[in-house]
This record gives sequence, structure tokens and C-alpha cells, in this order.
Amino acid sequence: MGVGGKFWDLLKPYARAEGFDFLRDKRVAVDLSFWIIQHQTAIKEHARKPHLRLIFFRTINLFSKFGVYPVFVVDGTPSPLKSQTRISRFSRFSGIVLKDFLVVEESVPVERNREFSRHVQECVELVELLGMPVLYAKGEAEALCAQLNSEGYVDACITSDSDAFLFGAKSIIKNFCSNGKEAFECYNMEDIEAGLGLKRKHLIAISLLVGNDYDLTGVQGIGLDTALRFVRCFSEEDVLNRLREIGNGKVSSAPTSIKSAENCADVDRNFPSRKQLHCSFCGHPGSKRDHMKSSCEFCMTSDDDEGCLRKPKGFTCGCPSCDMIRKQKGQRRMENWYAKVCLKIAEDLKFHRDEIIELYLCNDNGGYPASDGPCISWSRPKIEMLIDFLKFHQNWDPSYVRRQIFPMMSTIFLRDMANTPVESLVFGTFEFGSIQRVKIRYGYQFYVVKWKHAVGNISCTVPSQESSMQQGDGSELDEFVDVLDDPSVSDTGDGCSFLLTDENMDLVRAAFPEKVESFWQEQELKGSKTRKSCTPRSLEKESPSSLNTRSTQLSITKFYRSVKTQNHSKQQVASDGSDNLDSGKRTMCSPNLTKSARRRLLFE
Repeated sequence: MGVGGKFWDLLKPYARAEGFDFLRDKRVAVDLSFWIIQHQTAIKEHARKPHLRLIFFRTINLFSKFGVYPVFVVDGTPSPLKSQTRISRFSRFSGIVLKDFLVVEESVPVERNREFSRHVQECVELVELLGMPVLYAKGEAEALCAQLNSEGYVDACITSDSDAFLFGAKSIIKNFCSNGKEAFECYNMEDIEAGLGLKRKHLIAISLLVGNDYDLTGVQGIGLDTALRFVRCFSEEDVLNRLREIGNGKVSSAPTSIKSAENCADVDRNFPSRKQLHCSFCGHPGSKRDHMKSSCEFCMTSDDDEGCLRKPKGFTCGCPSCDMIRKQKGQRRMENWYAKVCLKIAEDLKFHRDEIIELYLCNDNGGYPASDGPCISWSRPKIEMLIDFLKFHQNWDPSYVRRQIFPMMSTIFLRDMANTPVESLVFGTFEFGSIQRVKIRYGYQFYVVKWKHAVGNISCTVPSQESSMQQGDGSELDEFVDVLDDPSVSDTGDGCSFLLTDENMDLVRAAFPEKVESFWQEQELKGSKTRKSCTPRSLEKESPSSLNTRSTQLSITKFYRSVKTQNHSKQQVASDGSDNLDSGKRTMCSPNLTKSARRRLLFE
């Protein structure tokens, strides 16, 4: 949930739309529970164990297609405050009165739903078999994600809980779509500070007023706009201390940003404390009797006998006296508003302060030593164990699992070759063959790589990355697709099978620079041959017959006459018996015109 009061709508104008390649080679903390809930809501009744199915495909896409190093974070034991909030939320949506049931004590946490906990454990086992690191939070997963981000262990967080900013996150990706067609909705704390002027403690103060995961209601009568206006009156270092004081009943005076009327009146001693006399006719300083005799300095006209001008509708005097009075009234309204907000906070007896603030400012959400840091490392997928796991839970065929896991294996292979070149094979059987062509997908260029298998034709066990990428999250996948129907898997006829995958161009260049250089040399050679092959045709165009063709093409009506011209010719033939029309037909069918030329003339 996060901060209440449509908090995401407040941050929406400062979101960035990042492209397909934004997360490449970056570490990203993923709130695993958020993914599980999101996927169950999407295809709960359309797939077997959707939490495993979609975590599997999304992890592969995140790692291979987007080039991300994901770090999965799992929720720990919720705090007692969070347990009470979950009970209140259940009561609100179910209509059950809590007084009729046993209410859990505030010091005792409530364990999560057993079924959901079992789903989380299955997903943890799955991502560990895929070689992804998993970290366990003490409490909320978004709290550990934010701590990893603030301490520099990851570059961004993937979560929909807005209170991750309150825990210290610097960059949050709220809407993540693995199909690659839609941009990422990325929120940076720097943009929020520059746009709204709010920092981390300001956001914590807003959550205390409008509600959060530990207090659903907040302060009665205070909305998001009022809370935003109120916290802006204080600096980041002072805002939480002032809220503590106000909550304890110590309603202090207005902050320095709200100047009192007395201080404003003392700015210039020359200004009178009372409003000057103004003319009721023109509205300017002075009496109406004086202005009847001659025009005032504000209404000075060419003819003094005309007197002052009548003030228009909605007139506002801009003299220093009136301006000072308006400022004093505005400051008094501001002080009265501030006092009413403080009174509402002081009257709220359930206003949580220190407990929630300590939870948000805590820097020990993972339980790892500050000196050593978290244990984050990526390893190779355990293929055979993964096949057995998915065979048991999803009833998937081993060839189908190998087909879907190949994009991850090829990405790992290219990364290993880029860092420490060694003689290795993908799946122990496929080797890097050559670069076939350059392909554009989602507006970005990829190399289409040919992977060769020279130990017999077993291409039916592994597919191409292209076919896997088109399947997205797996929501539209068919579990029983025949691999032999995959157009990217082919047999050369000599017992050597191969397949084609889409790979990142920079990664392929780092892993096999000589292959990339050879590919571009071949492309340049093909281009030169194409230009040479076009030379005789160009000379042929300059032949006399082509010159005649060019000259005849300019007079289109001579060959493709309009109906009016044809009717005129028929009348002429009928009158003089000449053979002009027949000659025109012979000219139109002249062999000097090529087929393409006649087609262009026809449609012009």
C-alpha cells in the first residue's frame, strides 16, 4: 500500500519514462511479494501455480532481455504495528466488527497467510535454482530494498509501495513491463526534491498525517494537500521534532516561514497601522471632496476639469497602505490555518509518532553486518534440479524447460567470454557460430547470433531466444509447443544443427570482437558487390533506347490519354478517316518502355 491519500498521484508529474536499455548491467532489488501478488491477480484462474510460472518467465526476461542483475528480497516477520493495520484493513473491507473477535496485542506480531507463505517459499526455491541471490528482510521487503539502494548495493528498486522512499530509496521503478514495448515508470528522489521541495523526513511527516502501512487513518480532517502545505513550513531537520511536540499537546507558535502580522508591520515604520482614507469614486487614496475639485495623481488627465475617473468593476487599489493591509490579512489567515491543523493533530489520541518514525529511519533491515555488507552473488542455473522442480510443480517437459532457459544460458556464456575468455559451450553442446544480421526490436538493435551444434541433430531440446522473447511473461505461452516447429532451429543437412538468438550488440562485441569485425567486413564486401552489380544496369539506362524511353515518359498523355482526349481522337477519326488513334496505340505499346515504367505511368 504505502502512503495514503493518493500519494503516487502527487509524485506522478516527476516520473521519468525510461527506455528498453535503461537497466542494462545494473543491479536491481526486487520485492518478491509484490510480484507474486501482482501475478496471482492477473492470471490466478488461467494457469497452474501462476506465482511459479510468471516468476520463472519474468526472471529470465529480466536477466537476459534487459541485461539486469536482479536481487530478490523476501519479507520477514511483520512488526506489531503492521499486524494491527492488516487486521484493520481486513475489517474495513470485510465489514466484520473487530470487537466480536479476539484482537491481537500490540506487542505480538501476526504471521502471514500460510498459503501465501508457501507460495513465497516455492518462488524462493525457484529463483535460487535460477542462480539469483535472495535476501531476507527483518520486517518489510521494501525497507531492505530501500536500504540496499541508499547504501549503493543496488541501482534501483522494483516495487509499488510508495513508503520505500520513506525507508531511504533513491530510485524506484513502479510499473515494470517485461514485454519491452512500454517504458519504465521510474521515480528518482532527486527529481522529487527539485520539484516538490520535499526530502525524506518531509515524506515521513506527510505519511504520519495522511496514513501509512502502520496507521491507515492518519489524522482525521487532514488530507494530502493540507499535509503537503503544513510540512513545507518546516525544514527537514525540524519537521519531525515539531510533529512530536504538537502531538504531545505542545502547540507552539507559527514557524519562522510564517511571519507574524506585528513583524510585518514593523518592516517600515512610515506605513500607518490603519488604512488611509480612500475616494469612493475612483478608489485611490484621498477624500472624494478633494477629488471633486481636481484629479488625483493616479487619475491625472489632460483636462483637469474632468476630475477623477470612476473605478472599474473589481478594482483593487495598489497603494502601499492597501498592500500592507492585504499582507497582514493573509498572514493572519495563515496563522489561523496553522493553529487549526495543530489542534487537529493534538486532539488525535491515536496519533502514532515515535514508533513509526523509528521504523522508517531504521538502517538495520537486513541483519547483515554494516562492515561486511550483504552477500550478493549470481551463479549458473542448476539445470537438472530446475527441470525436476518444474516437472513436479508445473508438469513441464524437460525439453520445454531447456527451451525457455536457453536465453539466460547464452547471456551468461557471453558475459563469461567478455570477462575471462575460456573454451566453453552453452549447455555443453552449443558453440558460438557467427553473426547473421542486425535486427531491430523495440527500437533497439540486436545481433542475430547463430549457435552451432556439431554432435548430432538434437536441436529439439533447445530453442532460440527470439521465440522465447516473443512469449513475454509466459501469460500467452503454450506449454506443449513442438520445438521442431520453431523456425529459428534448423539443420544444415550434414548432421550439424544450429539455432538463432537475439543478443545485445555490446555484449557480443565484448565477447567476440573478431566475429563482429568479420561480420561488418562481410557486410561491407556485400555492399561493394551490390554497387558493382548495379553499374551495367546504369550504363544500360544510358543507351539510346533508354533515352527514347526517358523522353517518351515525359509526355504521359501521349501514351495514357484521358477520356476527353480519347473522345476527341475518336471524333477526329470519324471526321477525316485518319489512323491517328491506331498509331497512338502502337506508340503506347512501344517495346522501348519497360514494364516498371509502364506501371509507374499508369498510376501517376
